[in-house]
Amino acid sequence: MAMIDPFGRMVEYLRISITDRCNLRCAYCLPARGVQWQARSDLLSIAEFVRVAEAATALGIRRIRLTGGEPLVRPDVVDLVGALARLPNIEGISLTTNGMLLERLAGPLAEAGLRRVNVSLDTLDADKFRRLTRFGKLERVWRGIRAAEQAGLRPIKINTVVVRGVNDDELLGLADLTIDHSWHVRFIELMPIGNDGDWGEGMPGPLERYLSVHEMLARLAPLKLSPVPGPIGSGPARTFQIPGAHGTVGFISPLGQHFCATCNRLRLTADGRLRPCLLVDREVSVREALRQGEEITHLIGEAIEAKPSGHGLSAPDANACQDRVGRVMCQIGG
Repeated sequence: MAMIDPFGRMVEYLRISITDRCNLRCAYCLPARGVQWQARSDLLSIAEFVRVAEAATALGIRRIRLTGGEPLVRPDVVDLVGALARLPNIEGISLTTNGMLLERLAGPLAEAGLRRVNVSLDTLDADKFRRLTRFGKLERVWRGIRAAEQAGLRPIKINTVVVRGVNDDELLGLADLTIDHSWHVRFIELMPIGNDGDWGEGMPGPLERYLSVHEMLARLAPLKLSPVPGPIGSGPARTFQIPGAHGTVGFISPLGQHFCATCNRLRLTADGRLRPCLLVDREVSVREALRQGEEITHLIGEAIEAKPSGHGLSAPDANACQDRVGRVMCQIGG
């Protein structure tokens, strides 16, 4: 069975959410009170994650990224990385993290076979970081990034969700990080998934938060960004570079500039559901089949066949998206 969806796109990238839990409460990801965590018995085990990965790689998946929630809060994350890294046909294991536990785990993860890491960093201001994450400590993230570099996890990618009225005044400062560091800073449009509520005092309202990639580029015009030819990694970022910089500046724009036409991924949620599209609430469960010892290849094929041509959103319409996406981001593994 070829991993080609109904629109001719080759699917070779699997994002695995290994937990819905997180040690932060970022305003755009989780309600201040959090959500009802899934029962641990509902989450897949290491062996079950590996079984899905084995089946997927036999069909053509070549890259795996671990996400959450926050993947580093799962106690067996290093063991899982090791098990996945031993699979044949895998070109690379990467991981997205908020960085709070990275200082301690960067070395063991690299030794287990992790190759790359993405770190979420939405602001360079410690007070703003604490307000946005609701209790995070920026210095711990910086220590985690330094530990990742020392462990040889390269290239390091910095993921910044841009929110008007929160961190849109820091675009130039964040982009400047790429001048002296071989980092890939990627600015991400805010996606309307479970974040249309009140974020608290001093935070913008739902209709004021979205900043398009076009406006981001306009604000960064003084840097004279030039396009970088060819893809950087396997993701959807459009990549640029400040003249003479060591790193790059990328833009991920699910609303302002769709990348659906080149989507090459499936998502596996922590409770064992294959999700063909982040922004469309269609899922194919593999958990029951795994626990009954059944074959799951046909279920992966079903998920591939269910991939839509696109998510159909062209504006930050929170109400439209809420009707289609029943989970918040930490439950999907964006």
